[in-house]
Formats: sequence, structure tokens, C-alpha cells
Amino acid sequence: MAQPVFIVVMAGLLGLIVGSFIAAVSVRLPKGEGVVGGRSHCLSCGTTLKAWHLVPVVSWLMLRARCAACGAGISPRYPLIELAGAGIGVWAALHGGGTLWLVAVTAVLGWQLLLIALIDGEHFWLPDILTLPLILTGLGAAAMVGGTDLLLTHLIGAVVGFSTLWLLAFAYKWVRGRQGLGGGDPILFAGAGAWVGWLGLPSVLLWACAAGFAVVAAWLVTRRSVSGTDRLPFGIFLAVGTWLTWLYGPLGL
Repeated sequence: MAQPVFIVVMAGLLGLIVGSFIAAVSVRLPKGEGVVGGRSHCLSCGTTLKAWHLVPVVSWLMLRARCAACGAGISPRYPLIELAGAGIGVWAALHGGGTLWLVAVTAVLGWQLLLIALIDGEHFWLPDILTLPLILTGLGAAAMVGGTDLLLTHLIGAVVGFSTLWLLAFAYKWVRGRQGLGGGDPILFAGAGAWVGWLGLPSVLLWACAAGFAVVAAWLVTRRSVSGTDRLPFGIFLAVGTWLTWLYGPLGL
């Protein structure tokens, strides 16, 4: 029993670190800044941050959400993203049941989906630099788990996933005369197919639609008007569907 507890704790701590990196990338990538090189700095005054300023969650609390140099407020999005990264690590560890390879691949999937969902939610953008690696990691996980046979099934899932949403987007634009899905959604759905196989794709869509309907229902409850021209970051919902399908399998199977 001690080993699984140790794995859960370590996965959570690693998740905090990965969450800090995800938070930084989610700010730098849309600005066209390098995501690996370069020192972290205050967005208000540009002061380079010291090492102790970068301790996940703890630094934010110690600094009382203020820059040590200029006193500008630090958004709570940073510790929240770090905590989300930790939560994914813990969830992956609990799901893996002490099996290190399963914990590792599940955490990698969750952290990838978190970054993709953040970028799409804040910028309505699914960059290829994030969605294409999701396909590669999914196929790699399939090869690791089940060898050539499972790899083929998940490769078919990637092709079917891309083709399905690409054709849906094409048909919508042809009928309505305007864009209905972003260009990154088919690639993200291909990534989902690479991870859960073609049998899991209907479940990903069902979870995604359920999450989308829940958001629309929340808007209606709060008396916010909803029209056909309102935009929803569908990538977030696909990420939710992919995560739940990977964890709990295709619905009904």
C-alpha cells in the first residue's frame, strides 16, 4: 500500500511542476515567444524572476499574489493551472493502480489536454504544435500497451477522427456558407482517435457534446442570450471527452 501512496504523492508534485510549465507556455505561445528558452519575467515590469519566485503555488502565496519588484497583481490563473496539473497527476496515479507505465502515459495525456484546452479556451486556437504531438504520443502509447495490432487500431482511429470532423466542417461550410469548426478540431479529434482507438471516438463526441450542452444550459440559466453566431471553444470539450474515454473506456462497452 505504501508504494501506490508514494506514486500518488510524487505524481502530484510532478504535476505541480508540469502545471507551472503549462501556465508559462499558455502565455508565451500565443505571443510567439519561445516556450523553452528565455527566463521567466514579470509581465508588468519585465523583471526576471528569481528561482524562489517560481515555486508552484507556494511563491504565489508567499508573494501575496504580487510581483516582488513592482507590486503588480499576479493572476490566480497561475496557481490554478499548477493545481490542475497536480490534480491530473494524482488522478493518473489513482487510475494507474501503481502501474508506472500506465500512470505515466495517462499523466502525459492529461497534461497535453490541459494545455490544449487552455489555449483554445482563451484564444480559440488549436495550434498544430500542440495537436500533432497528441497523435504521436497516442500512437506511442498504443504501441507500448498492445504492440502492432493495437497500434493499427489506433492509427485507424486517428484517420477516422480527422476525416469525420473534416467532412463535418466541410459540409457545414457548404450548407451555411461560414466556418463552423476551426481547422484544429479535426487534428485534435485525430489525436483522440490515436489515444482511444476508433471504437472510442463516439464516446469522445458524446462526452464533448454533453459538456458543450452543459455550458449552453449554464448560459441560459444565468439569462445570458445565446445565438447561432456565438462561438464555443470546442477543443475544450473534445479534450474532456478524450480524457474521460481514456480513463473509463467507450460508453456501453
